[in-house]
Amino acid sequence: MQSRNRLLDDVAQLMTNAMGVAQGAREEAETAMKSVIDRWLADRDLVTREEFDAVRAMAQKAREENAALKTRIDALEAAAAAKKG
Repeated sequence: MQSRNRLLDDVAQLMTNAMGVAQGAREEAETAMKSVIDRWLADRDLVTREEFDAVRAMAQKAREENAALKTRIDALEAAAAAKKG
């Protein structure tokens, strides 16, 4: 009976070790894949969400300023035309 328990203990230890090796391989594969993806994204020269939002806000402000300047120019041109005519 003692040898049977020893055999089961050995099998259990072997399975435990195999699971540890599998877990280590999984973590190593995840790290390698993350590295590949990070390198691929860096090569694409993509912008971050924060950078995109900042440029978007600047473009919106520029559009608003352009609209205000156009309104002002139209008013000045109308005033100049009224003075001449």
